[in-house]
Amino acid sequence: KKDKNFIKETANNNLYTYGDYLSWTDDRRYELIDGQVYIMTPAPSPRHQKISIELIRQISMYLFDKECEVYGAPFDVIFTKGDEKSVDALTVVQPDILIICDKDKLKKRGCEGAPDFIIEIISPSSGARDRKDKRDLYERQGVKEYWMVDYNENTLEVYLLNEDNEYGKSAVYMEGDKVSVNIFSDLEIDLSYVFRE
Repeated sequence: KKDKNFIKETANNNLYTYGDYLSWTDDRRYELIDGQVYIMTPAPSPRHQKISIELIRQISMYLFDKECEVYGAPFDVIFTKGDEKSVDALTVVQPDILIICDKDKLKKRGCEGAPDFIIEIISPSSGARDRKDKRDLYERQGVKEYWMVDYNENTLEVYLLNEDNEYGKSAVYMEGDKVSVNIFSDLEIDLSYVFRE
């Protein structure tokens, strides 16, 4: 079953590129995964926004005066292959939250290459894509740590890239837990504040 926000490819079966993406002038937000276009939720719910702000608050306080930087959506992450120019890339996503430690990946329009850490806050319309398509994409691209926040269940699912460059079995945390951010030695996220109503 296709994602309801999936848009079919062009009539001649060409795939869309980041160059195409940059030319779209409507007010919708899109993501490209392997040249296929997905419409993003028009505006996140207040609950989604509160969770995003709280996560960014805790992370940004820790990162103050450090090399790594945290960003929130909308923020383009462009995945190129080899020497491919960014405009020819077939994949561009807008994670809810990301951390970038390699400043060379920061470009005028966003990040080119894998962020070190990504958080997706799951909404009813994006859940299947976040759990399967994006998880597989982030694993393939080498994102070291991937978190999925489900605010309907008040749970956090954490995937870490192992020595085989694969995500092992996820760890699941609940409201009230304190969760270590693996890419740092001393950052803990307090979920009691994240899921606070």
